[in-house]
Amino acid sequence: MRQRGDERGWALLDALLDDESGPGLAALAGTVLGLPEQGRYAVAVVPAGRGGTGSRPADAHGMRFLWRPRPDREIAVVALGDAEPAAVAALVAGGRPGPGGVSPVVDGLAALGAARRLAEAALLTCGTDGADEEGVICLEGRVPVALVAGQPALAAYLAVDVFGPLLARDPADRALLVSTLDAWLDCGGSAGRTAVRLCCHRNTVLNRLRRLEELTSRSLSRPRELVEVVLALEAVRLRPVPSGDR
Repeated sequence: MRQRGDERGWALLDALLDDESGPGLAALAGTVLGLPEQGRYAVAVVPAGRGGTGSRPADAHGMRFLWRPRPDREIAVVALGDAEPAAVAALVAGGRPGPGGVSPVVDGLAALGAARRLAEAALLTCGTDGADEEGVICLEGRVPVALVAGQPALAAYLAVDVFGPLLARDPADRALLVSTLDAWLDCGGSAGRTAVRLCCHRNTVLNRLRRLEELTSRSLSRPRELVEVVLALEAVRLRPVPSGDR
């Protein structure tokens, strides 16, 4: 009887993770699994075969982990208590090699399907934009990268549409302009702080940014066009576009 009860609980949890809905499903799953229907939850996703079941992190720091194996990945439902997703990422990373993705906090068992999709989006960003390819990544702060990574065809188009003329230039010149753009973005759009970081004159930074605007046909002072440039930059990092694809 206990085994049948356990199987029922896992089946209910799988239904929530797969976005199945029904009257009282979340409440029933909470009762069977001993979890609060309402509360702070997160989901972690790691590819299958990364360290085996012995390396799954156990309950710690007030968090409760429930692991569900899938053919290609393992999913952890985490009742957070007062903890944050970063604590989940640290525990998962400490128990096995990456990559892995962790969702933001969601409210209640009924939101586990959305959390699972967000964790998978975070997983797509591993190894991009300076992230450790073997790390366990939280989605917070990486939404633009996740948007690009989740739409490979659109990302490839965006990279060519925005950066096509830049990609055709000499690699050293291209790297110089991209690194200047990177530093300018990190410095909050301040040419002065960018110049300090790059050890050059402020006017040099402004000249490089103007060249970049000419090559992309986008103005960095127009918010909508700046968004396109930033997303295209993430697309190039995600999957560099050969010059022959222009």
